[in-house]
Amino acid sequence: MLRIDGLPTHVLCEGSGPVTVLTGGLGSPWFDWDEVVPLLAPYRTVVRFDRPGLGLSAPAVRVPTAAGEAARIRHVLAALGLTGRCEIVGHSLAGFHAEAFARLHPERTAGLVLVESSVVEDGPSPFPAGLRIGAARALGAALSAAGLPRLLAGTARRLTVRTATVRHHDPVPDKLVRRCYGTSRTLHTVLLENATYRDLVTETVALRARHPLPPVPVTVLAAYDASESPHELRWLDQQRRLAALLGAEFRLSAPAGHQLMLDDPAAVARAVLGRGLP
Repeated sequence: MLRIDGLPTHVLCEGSGPVTVLTGGLGSPWFDWDEVVPLLAPYRTVVRFDRPGLGLSAPAVRVPTAAGEAARIRHVLAALGLTGRCEIVGHSLAGFHAEAFARLHPERTAGLVLVESSVVEDGPSPFPAGLRIGAARALGAALSAAGLPRLLAGTARRLTVRTATVRHHDPVPDKLVRRCYGTSRTLHTVLLENATYRDLVTETVALRARHPLPPVPVTVLAAYDASESPHELRWLDQQRRLAALLGAEFRLSAPAGHQLMLDDPAAVARAVLGRGLP
């Protein structure tokens, strides 16, 4: 546990070599990367952490922003004494965080890997940010008072894994799932990140207009479940367009679901290490 911006933050640092930071999507704790880390650690210093309110970290005190999360990554690295350049791997929602880090801290960026990254699609929310944030906090308070986080933690996690993977198997023990998801702080954080998603999109658009990406390797890694559904084909097209926008290499893992690090951890490792595992 390290104190980052005044908050007790759960941080793991494993392996040796050039630094790679793994940061997960909406509601994702450190253990979603557990099957990726052993493939990277022989060749990379692998850093992962729980954002405030997730996993084992203390509750958030500020509304999440892309710039704020980019700064958090930098502060985590500083707390670990890692001062050089690093590769940032962002999954889903954290794809925005990873891209923000590269644009705002180019001198610290060695590469960027976006795994099933969220994309800029929807415009600004028609509802004021204060209203959305207030509603999320009120809903979190009501659900917590009813005891739903502890009651439904395991069910919600298992359902998410079942629908977002093709393996339909969650390797995480029930006890650990309940410890991380059966709390009001996690519920509040997930609701808050979801409520501010459109603001993150707007912020990302602004960052792209003002801050160019540094000249480093960028990879967009997408998953395809082989269903040929309109949703899946549209998602693949969005990922290809993201790669074209960023001048990135496009890679595909199939069959795999949105939680790609659970379905195909080797694909994530290859995107970091190169075309083949050493």
